[in-house]
Formats: sequence, C-alpha cells, structure tokens
Amino acid sequence: MKNILKTIIDWGITLGIALVLSLTMRTYVAESRWIPSGSMLPTLQVGDRLLIEKLSYKLTDIERGDIVVFHPPATSEFKDDMIKRVIGLPGDTVEINEGTVFINGKPLDEPYEMEKPADDFSPHKVPPGNIFVMGDNRNKSYDSRFWGTVPVNLVVGKAVVRYYPLKNVEIIK
Repeated sequence: MKNILKTIIDWGITLGIALVLSLTMRTYVAESRWIPSGSMLPTLQVGDRLLIEKLSYKLTDIERGDIVVFHPPATSEFKDDMIKRVIGLPGDTVEINEGTVFINGKPLDEPYEMEKPADDFSPHKVPPGNIFVMGDNRNKSYDSRFWGTVPVNLVVGKAVVRYYPLKNVEIIK
C-alpha cells in the first residue's frame, strides 16, 4: 500500500511540475498558433502551424517586416487574435499610391506581397506606441488600412517558425 501511495504522490508531483512549466512557457515564452485565413498568402498558408515567440519584444523593438500576432484593436470589431506583417513603425507616414506602399515618401521593397494593393491609401502618420500592419495578400486582407493602427501593447509575439505541415518547416524571416 505504501508503494502505491508513493507512486501516486510521485506522479502527482511530476504532473504538477509539468503543468506549471507548460503554462509558464505558454504564457511568457512561446505558444503555437494556426493560420485561419488567406490574408498572409503567399507567405503563410491556411492551416499552417506557427511558433510565436513572446520574449524578444520585451527586450527589443518591433521591426518593419516582422510578422506579429496581436489582440485585435477595438476598432477592428474582431474578437480573435490576428496575424499580419508590420509595415509602419511609430512616427512613420504610410501611403499607398498606384499599387506601391510608401514609407516616409520612399517606396517599400516588398518581395513577400501576393499582389499590389488595388486601392490607394492617403498618407497616415503612425502614432507613438502603435504599428501599422497589413496582410501579404493585400487585396484580401482586413488590416490597418481599414481599422487603424495597432497599439504595441496588444502585440502578443512574433512568428518565428512554421512547424506544420512538415514539408514546409522553416524559420520565418
């Protein structure tokens, strides 16, 4: 009877430690996400599974070109977290003219975009503490052009690895 009780206690302690470690990792370090829509095509496919890293933005600034997961701003009317590419940083002026995205009056090199944006977008200055995000599938993405900038405090983390499907495993640049 003592051996059974000792085994149960050992397993309970092991499972408790595993649960605490798992919850700590998911809350503060990294978590898994999946892509529900085609707004990030061709970079990310519907159904891709990604690892989202949460620590770097506590130590460094968000950079243009990062793919970020964020809680939706109230102006978006969405409830689920979103994933988009950072186009404009605080203080930048973002504009779209004849299919070209301009940052501070200079055209942005965007080898990742699926197609050029069909609509123009008047110059918009990104406020301090905010970012301007867009999907790579510009004409099928609901993003900052429609509901405004994203406060940096809503950013959950940065997409760093696609781990599924296995044939497409890669580090996300």
